[in-house]
Amino acid sequence: MQDILDTLAASEDNTTSFEENWSQGRAAFGGLVAAFASLGMRKLLSPAPPLRSLMASFIAPLPPAPLVVEAAIQRQGRSVTQCSASVVNEGQVALQALGVFGNARPGIRVEAEPCIKPLPRSEGISFEEYSKRMPTFLNQFEGCWVGDAAPFSGSRARRLNMWVRHRCDMSAYPAEKLIAIADMPPPVLLCHYDKPFVPASSVSWGLEFVVDPAQVEGDWFYLDFDLDAAADGYTQQSGRIYEESGRLVALSRQCMAYFEQ
Repeated sequence: MQDILDTLAASEDNTTSFEENWSQGRAAFGGLVAAFASLGMRKLLSPAPPLRSLMASFIAPLPPAPLVVEAAIQRQGRSVTQCSASVVNEGQVALQALGVFGNARPGIRVEAEPCIKPLPRSEGISFEEYSKRMPTFLNQFEGCWVGDAAPFSGSRARRLNMWVRHRCDMSAYPAEKLIAIADMPPPVLLCHYDKPFVPASSVSWGLEFVVDPAQVEGDWFYLDFDLDAAADGYTQQSGRIYEESGRLVALSRQCMAYFEQ
């Protein structure tokens, strides 16, 4: 992922491309596409304040091909700057995003929830070991499923837990590092099926950063996601992203579509 973002960062016209190994079905992994939008917006700001929230709408599948990020500043205040970005392939918008960037300001401080104690990685099933039809892009990450909600396990669980880290060095892209990690979990609902394959894709996504991404420590992240509801081919889930220490760093909220065969 680092090399793809390096190309985008250096490009004067905001272009880059990726290969088939970043795909999930016929489209790119959504976390990668959202990272393109984030970087495109950050390139407009010098220096860029911390990214506070990202809202994304997944409009069309993005195939492995050259793409362009069209970004703009919507409003720049004394502390908060709001930007927009579209990821475009051959004239088709694949993703539209809004990013809120904000400098730190004085104010009342209410600490996030106390550090949790994540389920240990030693008790998990690695991505390589879990052979039930997993998307290609998972090979770009190291991780494991912990708990009862691995996809297509038939467990009927409502909570999914997993450990994930990038296989490449993402230290130059702290926001994009977290964005990709936060979009890793599939619909929790998929664990209710006992065999693959049930296609699913994100429709909309909101990600809020509790900690400035530049201040997030370590490479391993613990993901704790809940199935909130599912009906009529759509499912809603919320999630929390933690550092390895158990400190909360980001909050996720997602609407996803699934397609029974």
